[in-house]
Amino acid sequence: MKNYINIFGLLLLVSVLLSCSEEKKKEVEFLRPVKYQKVGVLDSENIRTFSGIAQTDKVIALSFRNTGIISQFYIILGQTVKKGQLLAKLDNVQSRLAYEQALTQKNSAQSQFNTAKLSLDRARALYEKGSASLSDFEGAKNAYKTAEQSYESAKRGVSIQQEQMKFGYLYAPESGVISAVNSEINENVNPGQTIATLNAGTDMEINLGVPESIINKINVGDSVDVTFTSLQGKSFKAKVTEVSPTLSSTTATYPVNLILTNTTNDVKSGMTANVTFDFGVTKASNSKLIIPAYAVGEDHNGRFVFLIVGEGANATVKKQPVIIGNLTAQGFEVTSGITKGQGIATAGLQTLLDGQKVKL
Repeated sequence: MKNYINIFGLLLLVSVLLSCSEEKKKEVEFLRPVKYQKVGVLDSENIRTFSGIAQTDKVIALSFRNTGIISQFYIILGQTVKKGQLLAKLDNVQSRLAYEQALTQKNSAQSQFNTAKLSLDRARALYEKGSASLSDFEGAKNAYKTAEQSYESAKRGVSIQQEQMKFGYLYAPESGVISAVNSEINENVNPGQTIATLNAGTDMEINLGVPESIINKINVGDSVDVTFTSLQGKSFKAKVTEVSPTLSSTTATYPVNLILTNTTNDVKSGMTANVTFDFGVTKASNSKLIIPAYAVGEDHNGRFVFLIVGEGANATVKKQPVIIGNLTAQGFEVTSGITKGQGIATAGLQTLLDGQKVKL
């Protein structure tokens, strides 16, 4: 009898454990993540997309106007600075030496000028008394003029050297954010050498190049749509501000500049932008649906795609037969089976099942 009781208790324990494990399995439901996109229209003539780079509309390369070793350095990457703020300072050894030499030359020229003035006054007095010749008086006047010019030149030299000493101080020319740092303290720098980059603009600009086949379709003031690879799900508007009439020799394209009209702090300099130009509305009768080639699967029943049904946690995929047409550079043309705007899975078709729950 005890054996029956023990066996019954063991079976009861096993059933309880199995039911618990099943409950845990039911609680944790795996949702396969999928990439998807919406079905669009093929329009190679009227809608074109190009890649560009975003940057602020005012980028300033910070540099000294003098040579020397950086003795003080207050620049940090990402730092916000105000106009007139001291950013760095040179040791200014050469400038100080040049300033002291200029002072010495000025003092010497001033002494010679004072001596020449006294000589001129003496020669004038003697000439008026008849004790000196006219040539002596003229010679004193010429010596005075030469000394005066030398003195004025020496004073200008001191002023110039004072300005040169100011060139050893680097101040922020505008308020903005430090976007790059190229030097550090105790580094020997030359005039014009970029030690940091300041983003001082308030607007975000996008620079791109377009081919000659469409450059005449783009005009200043045109509105375009912009998306960023790093900002999924967000779109922006921009206006064309500059259209170059000359082909760039480095890229073999025509440079075009845009300004974002609804920029945010999420858009940062250096981000890759996708700029879409719409050169006209395509007639519905001529519109063809287009889907990526990698979104189309094939089995014994023919070609199919996985439609996205529902949203959020309720999203599932539905296996949908399609009839495709020609293969273009943008993907397959679709003649039937789906409509514009429907979402389709674009990756991992081999692992998806009809009706399977997914995570978008």
